[in-house]
Amino acid sequence: MTNKIAVRMRRLASCAVPLVLVSSFATAPARAQDTTAPAQIQSHAQTQASFSEAQIEQLVAPIALYPDPLLMQILMASTYPLEVIEAARWSHDNSGVKGTALQDAMQSQSWDPSVKALTAVPQTLEMMNDKLDWTQQLGDAFLAQQQDVLDAVQKLRAEAQAAGNLQSTPQQVVTTAPTPTDVVASGAPRPIVIEPVNPNVYYFPVYNPAVVYGGWDYPAYPPFYWSPPGFVASNVVSFTAGIAVGAAIWGGCDWWNHNVIINVNRYNIFNHANIDITDNTWIHNPAHRHDVPYPNASVAQRFGRANEAAARDAFRNRADAHHGDFFGNRANPQHDGVLGNRADIQRPDAFRRTEGDADDAARRSAPALPERPEGEFRQNGDERRADRAMPERRDLEPPRDEARWEAMRSRAQVFRPWGTRHVWR
Repeated sequence: MTNKIAVRMRRLASCAVPLVLVSSFATAPARAQDTTAPAQIQSHAQTQASFSEAQIEQLVAPIALYPDPLLMQILMASTYPLEVIEAARWSHDNSGVKGTALQDAMQSQSWDPSVKALTAVPQTLEMMNDKLDWTQQLGDAFLAQQQDVLDAVQKLRAEAQAAGNLQSTPQQVVTTAPTPTDVVASGAPRPIVIEPVNPNVYYFPVYNPAVVYGGWDYPAYPPFYWSPPGFVASNVVSFTAGIAVGAAIWGGCDWWNHNVIINVNRYNIFNHANIDITDNTWIHNPAHRHDVPYPNASVAQRFGRANEAAARDAFRNRADAHHGDFFGNRANPQHDGVLGNRADIQRPDAFRRTEGDADDAARRSAPALPERPEGEFRQNGDERRADRAMPERRDLEPPRDEARWEAMRSRAQVFRPWGTRHVWR
């Protein structure tokens, strides 16, 4: 009995090895992602990821001085990172498509409208694609802590303004949002608003976040600096050449209520749509999230866990395809006889038992077999089955090719029936 238990424990240990490999393979991308992120994201619980004030300011610093409509388009699109990648590649391959032709081309794409809008300002997609880890973290933070993200933008704008680096220019107008009648004055400063001088033409701002805000308060969380390839900045805040976007940029912000709003007229023109939104507040559409899971538990609950299940299924399918027969051979480990049959089927004919080998093995192993009355039953858990004859033992000559013998013996350890010993030739 002790020997049987030991054998079973060894078999369980050998079966656990592929499971450990699958687990390691599944978590490796996550570990790689952590090492390439601008800064580690700390969470106050395993299932409830949250961003600190320093981390949120790090994320929004490179874009806080963008015009409001363009900033909102980036925040919305960042919640769909896979579609951002697709749009960036499309934009790179179709750089000559602009104006009405671009508007028409977007009708055949399945991306979220917020992602389609950014094809009119290709520098934004290029930056988001180059800084993909940042893009995904920005989207996760925006979904989980939208008010904190918008507050961080206002804080950084105030710092840039105090440092003399945020003011009206020929490219943009800097003002403050009027206090709405339904908001009780609390003494807080009015939100800073940045708008393009011409709503149909945008100038992409280029600046170093470590400088423009008059110094950086979080040395452990330095923001990145990005500029379009070949562009040479001439001031603390510089602008690229104007880009005619038409009605492509339709986002906006209600700073007082921390909401992203939609300019319905511009949205309908660019998307060839006819929506009529009474409450024109933007809402995230999880259908465009695809296989990217929501790391925040409350966000996952709000938008459903279907995307997380899809991501797990997609990985499982890839793992099954990658490992193929290695894991397929363990699909039915309940019955030893099934595994034995599979081993015999998969062995080349040269390694199968011959009738003479079986007779010789039976003669050698017969004295060790206990006698049992015919028809006696053995209890095995909830299942009762008739006793079967013990598998035959075989002792064959060692193989001549040692390397080949070692490989086949390793394979036999997986497929041999329990309680038998095979030496392959």
